[in-house]
Amino acid sequence: MTDAGGGYFDDVRSPGEAASDASTGLVLLAGAIAALVLSPVVWVVLRTTAIGFDRAFALVTSPTSYDALLNSVALVVVVTGASILIGVPLAVLTTRTDLPFRRFWTVVVSIPLVLPSYIGAFAFVSAFGPHGILADALSVELPTIYGFFGAALVLTLFIYPYVYISTRAALLTFDASLIEAARTLNHGRFQAFRRVTLPRIVPGIASGGLLVALYTLSDFGTPAIMHFDTFTRMIYVEFNTFARDQAALLSVQLLAVTAVILAIENRIGSDDGHAYASSDRGGDEALRISLGRFRWLAMAFPAAIGVVTLVVPIGVLVYWLLGADPGFGGGYAFKWAYGFNSLSVSAVAALLATVAAVPIAYLATFRGGRLSTLFERATFVGYAMPGIVLGLALVYFGAAYAPFLYQTIPLLLFAYVVRFMPQSVGTIRSSFLQTDPKLIEAARMLGRSRIDTFREVTLPLVMPGIAAGGALVFLTTMKELPATLMLQPTGFETIVTYIWLVQGSGNYGSAAVPALALVGISALSMFVILARGRYDG
Repeated sequence: MTDAGGGYFDDVRSPGEAASDASTGLVLLAGAIAALVLSPVVWVVLRTTAIGFDRAFALVTSPTSYDALLNSVALVVVVTGASILIGVPLAVLTTRTDLPFRRFWTVVVSIPLVLPSYIGAFAFVSAFGPHGILADALSVELPTIYGFFGAALVLTLFIYPYVYISTRAALLTFDASLIEAARTLNHGRFQAFRRVTLPRIVPGIASGGLLVALYTLSDFGTPAIMHFDTFTRMIYVEFNTFARDQAALLSVQLLAVTAVILAIENRIGSDDGHAYASSDRGGDEALRISLGRFRWLAMAFPAAIGVVTLVVPIGVLVYWLLGADPGFGGGYAFKWAYGFNSLSVSAVAALLATVAAVPIAYLATFRGGRLSTLFERATFVGYAMPGIVLGLALVYFGAAYAPFLYQTIPLLLFAYVVRFMPQSVGTIRSSFLQTDPKLIEAARMLGRSRIDTFREVTLPLVMPGIAAGGALVFLTTMKELPATLMLQPTGFETIVTYIWLVQGSGNYGSAAVPALALVGISALSMFVILARGRYDG
């Protein structure tokens, strides 16, 4: 009944049976990927269940846990509020006013996002610390920059662009006819903005604010450099002092706070933010707010932000570079092999994350349904999980269940994929949504199978989105600090682990070259954002 190649067996199967099998295989593959992404949460929970109720209760109610919770929440609230106070006015200035050189200032106030916050903290301590560059130059003793104030200041300055970018996007897609209607009712420009525009860009402001909150809660480098005890710093300290039970319980508490923030984000995100959007931006120029005689003075705001977020850190790095000895730190000499290690693991992680993201994005786009949505949402758990918790979970897994993977490159790569695959999923799904379904239907009508249609029609159309998603994963992986510190194989140094090493020793000159290299590579991520976003305001 069949030939040696099995071709007749394939021919006698109905198209419906073949499509069903393909869909089932795709669902199983996507489910397996989602399960792997969720597995680190399981390892942390399993670790805490082995502690015992009495000891767990004592640790959760200890002063250490209380201080970590209070400090983390306070830092999130202050940084989020300050970021809104900076980001929203900047977005309005660069989109709805006649500010001179708007495009230039748009780039200037967006770029701080590409500087890793721990490098910003490193530079600010060097410049404004009690024994920093400024104190030496003035021969005075400056107030300490360490603690809550320093952590809040640095985080605000380097992550407020999340609020700026999301608010600017909301303003650029806002239906200008609504303002025209308000103007016909004798509302002034400022009154129309306050009563019409502002209420409708609140979802964009809230979206950016929640990104800031998640970043602040999960950041490790800045609180550690500023000697401020948050969840992330305390988890790292407890882990390195072999207080593993406390580290595990702090991780669960951190995940619980993260879940609360995600619940708020989901609630706000459920609102229909597109109800007021319009592709017709006609009349925007006529509706711009005139700054009058303050037009040129208003440039002082974005200029000041640019100075403290770009000129200061880059200037400090150059200062270190010029003052570094030829050996770049003697016992802490930088080797270009560290840069190669960073590039190689980031490239492999980007490739793996992209390959894993394609079936998730495809299923969520073309198949729909609750199961597809569940798999897609599951991938975002890794992105919401702080890197310090992810690293701790995989350390527990490797030590207890897979010692052959403990402190190996494969486990480090797995952490990167879990952490940053959602960036690729979102970008690829966006590309899938933009494909013309008529082209796919035409290929199917010409007798092409689902696989052939995907390979010959869909894949070439979405390849730019796949490449962009991979680039985002690559560039974000290059900057990842806590997971790399906890999972790096012995002797495997990268740019970020080397920067962290010399930061701890106070050997600033040694950090100049790798820090400048990391900033330069990270700057590419902003070009990806600018290339895919609307920054023509």
